[in-house]
Amino acid sequence: MRGHAGPKLSTLRRTRPPMSRKPTKPAAADPAPTGEDVRTVAFVSLGCPKNLVDSEKMLGLLAQDGLVPVSHDPDSGDDPADAVVINTCGFLEASKQESLDVIHEAIRRKEKGEVKRVVVAGCLVQRHRAKMLEWAPGIDAMIGVFDRDHVVHAVRGRSGDRTTLEEASAEGPRYWISANALAAAKDRGVKTTGLTVHGKDGRGLGYFEDDSARLRLTPRHYAYVRVSEGCNQNCAFCTIPSIRGKMRSKALEHIERECRELLEDGAFELSLIGQDTTSYGDDIGLGWDHDGRGGGGLPAMLRTVSGAIDRFAGGHGWARLMYAYPSNFIDPFIEAVRDTPHLVKYIDIPLQHASDRMLAAMRRNVTAAHQRELILKLRDMVPGMAVRTTFITGFPGETEEDHEALLAFVEEIGFDAVGVFEYSREPGTRAGTMDTDPALHVPHDIAARRKGEIMELQQSIAFEQAGFLASQFDEHDPAGSGVQFDVLIDKPLKSTGRETAGASEVYGGAGRLFQGRTYFQAPDIDAVTFVQSKAALSPGELVRCVVVGSDGYDLVARPLADLQKRVPLTVVR
Repeated sequence: MRGHAGPKLSTLRRTRPPMSRKPTKPAAADPAPTGEDVRTVAFVSLGCPKNLVDSEKMLGLLAQDGLVPVSHDPDSGDDPADAVVINTCGFLEASKQESLDVIHEAIRRKEKGEVKRVVVAGCLVQRHRAKMLEWAPGIDAMIGVFDRDHVVHAVRGRSGDRTTLEEASAEGPRYWISANALAAAKDRGVKTTGLTVHGKDGRGLGYFEDDSARLRLTPRHYAYVRVSEGCNQNCAFCTIPSIRGKMRSKALEHIERECRELLEDGAFELSLIGQDTTSYGDDIGLGWDHDGRGGGGLPAMLRTVSGAIDRFAGGHGWARLMYAYPSNFIDPFIEAVRDTPHLVKYIDIPLQHASDRMLAAMRRNVTAAHQRELILKLRDMVPGMAVRTTFITGFPGETEEDHEALLAFVEEIGFDAVGVFEYSREPGTRAGTMDTDPALHVPHDIAARRKGEIMELQQSIAFEQAGFLASQFDEHDPAGSGVQFDVLIDKPLKSTGRETAGASEVYGGAGRLFQGRTYFQAPDIDAVTFVQSKAALSPGELVRCVVVGSDGYDLVARPLADLQKRVPLTVVR
């Protein structure tokens, strides 16, 4: 949720652990607060859904300590917050600058006396800890990605252990920045003897942190479930392993417990996230081949989530698989996607390119032929399968021939959704070193032109797909034509729907307009479905609809109930 400021208190959802859970062991008592008396806190969450989960967890900890969340918007009319927490993104240069802009704005508010403390957390802190005070000297405390449980200390200004940076004096800002997951676990009394975070050895530390009892920033009816953290892939362009470390999978019982909590709090849709969800369990002995018989890994995780929907929501819910890495996607995983109840037939599978040269340079450990075979097999084995992907253009060494290969691949496959990013040089990555070579560097104008060509092609594909669905509706036979989908309502819109030919004439008026999503539309990143309804619809409601039109990428639909013409019978007395 990029650039998202924490909502007002009335919109926040507190997820609480089920009553049957045993309480966790309380932490040691902290010294008394020092400095300003902090009672309210504003929160800004930047970056990806993984970061959003961290933000929600930190908000939960702050609320548990008695701090009241308020809006960060200075124009909202609310009283200013005593403290501001900014959970930053440091993945790309652009996200670093966005994070710094928000930090500087918060520091300016502190200088005006509107805010007492500015706390910075997340990826930018973890990646650039030694430079943060140089870039933003007004920061009062910093928290790394492994230390979010210290957010109360940071916000209230309490004393405690801290990582000392070269720039800091003994009286300077406080820091909680563990070097890696093993160091953080050891500091918290988690046994680490013999455990590693070195990849697929089945002896990993695992994700020991707790994502429960979050104060959610998403609407009540959908939530993110983190199944793992970190990544073992080491792609040439990616900074994630250097920031969040090697992959650490969350235990199945913890995933189930978190799903229960979210479902009992009203969530209908659970999006399963991690840096590489395909490799789930490989690091902690739950991988597909660990027991010699298969059955673990991704399929086991999907069964766990689906089982939670059955047990704790009466089978009423969706699960959605995000960030699946292509090189490890074997046939049993495809079968699991096909056969797992409640898992929507949608997958986000970042491919990044379709030229063998580029895939090798990116260290993707996959060929263009393998990717093509995987997508075609997914669609063949899973009826109705929707595939979203992302690509990078302008990667060092990319030629026009490579670009044409990518265009041909996009046209051949006809993806349901595509995101395209211009390559960003990131220090500390192999690709960043490559990009310093003038012979390999792709100028910005060329990368931008290539991105535009890919997006233009994808737009034509997406518009054609949406137009085809709309064309199946016959305005002269509204009740007997058209493609039907279940639509999950996200929110009402202020405007009313425009007249729909045929349907409006026969069934009376356009009705109110609502925004929702079908199974092939993920929240925040994909197109949406606009629903014209005579009846009021509620966020989180699943409504059977008929597609009656399209508007670019988006669909226009009517509830099936609105199109079923009812003929009144004469009452004989």
